[in-house]
Amino acid sequence: MEKVKVSVVVINYNTPEVTLKCLQSLAKNTKKVSFEIILIDNGSTKTIKNFKFKIKNYTYLKNKKNLGFAKANNQGIGAAKGEYVLLLNSDTLVTSNVVSEMAKWMDKHPEVGIASCKLLNRDGSVQGTGGYFPILIRVLSWMSIEDIPFVEKLIKPFHPLRSKSFYKNSNFYEHKRELDWLTGAFLFIRKKVTHEIGLLDEDYFMYTEDTDFCYRAKKAEWKVMYLPQWSITHFGGASSTAEFPIVSEFQSIKLFYKKHYPAWQFPVLRFLLKSGALFRMLFLGILYGKEAKATYARAFKAV
Repeated sequence: MEKVKVSVVVINYNTPEVTLKCLQSLAKNTKKVSFEIILIDNGSTKTIKNFKFKIKNYTYLKNKKNLGFAKANNQGIGAAKGEYVLLLNSDTLVTSNVVSEMAKWMDKHPEVGIASCKLLNRDGSVQGTGGYFPILIRVLSWMSIEDIPFVEKLIKPFHPLRSKSFYKNSNFYEHKRELDWLTGAFLFIRKKVTHEIGLLDEDYFMYTEDTDFCYRAKKAEWKVMYLPQWSITHFGGASSTAEFPIVSEFQSIKLFYKKHYPAWQFPVLRFLLKSGALFRMLFLGILYGKEAKATYARAFKAV
């Protein structure tokens, strides 16, 4: 029996059509590598019916309820037989032989534990992935001044793709580089890393679990690499609302600080997050209306 090289874990949560297109693109474009697909239906009310793959290794797991992004992916990692595990969002399209080629690249770079490729929007523009750990100065910048020109030269942003000044004035995501963390939409993981540092932290229901995982990997001296010579299309937000990611990320950053940073920093973080939420509630409420105001009001209460 041929040994599996790459295990691809995909989670479906009420997006059967989107998920099906993702899986079909993966099966069609992945060549010259032994791989398996592990599809996890995460408590969906809308499931994929009458779906068959023309591949040897396909596993389908169904959860009775939505266990969250981290726990569902951990199910997939636990079932994975491959030397590498690719966590792939269901709202993506694989348009090249990226899985096979990245596996070969990882074979040649044993010091790299986690990698990702370039993410493209629907129109082909660069979306970007990952950034730098959310130390207090970066959170302050994120909540207030990161869009001011030249700030990004002094303070590396937590989210480079969200910093308008940083992103507009650079070709940051066009170059291979080591980053602190990578987005979970496409996370190519050496299975050995999970043996050393454990799985995704299930205390995070959704958002920041990728930052946490990369943080633990880097502490264990694994490199985290962004590789833009390969790309996929990522549509984004197919299974969440606009409010949910904002509130969830604020909550998850709090959890990240509790777990990894000195206790004295936590009240400072809360002050920065609350101040940022209040600022956005007032000014974005004026610009974008009641929905934006209500979203940041909930974010303010959440922290």
